[in-house]
Amino acid sequence: MQFVDWFGDGSIVVVDLALACCAVESEFAVPEGAPVLDDVPTGSLPVAIVSGTLTDAVSGLVRDRIQSLGPNVHVVSFGACAAAGGPYWDSYSVTKGVDQLVHVDHYIAGCPPPPSALTSHLESLRSARGSS
Repeated sequence: MQFVDWFGDGSIVVVDLALACCAVESEFAVPEGAPVLDDVPTGSLPVAIVSGTLTDAVSGLVRDRIQSLGPNVHVVSFGACAAAGGPYWDSYSVTKGVDQLVHVDHYIAGCPPPPSALTSHLESLRSARGSS
């Protein structure tokens, strides 16, 4: 698993569990030139972003990936599909939101949500942690 050091200072590292079309928007939000790391540095807040349609077939893998980040992971549900199944909510194979698997700390609504919404949320997390 690779992590993006979002601000380049080790305060917040992000892993995007990119599943479908919202992944394009979440990837577009990544700051240009942001360092990519193989591990979460000590003292960093790991943020897992679930973006796109979550299906029952991959739900266990997504849950395991998030849980492998430890108890302090901050989970973001990015887009309507990750939050509640989106336009596919009534499909037999679609999980009705990542919160069916793990605790979600923040929901970013939209189909698709704007990249700026993700950037804004991560900036607010950084401010709350006291980094500048």
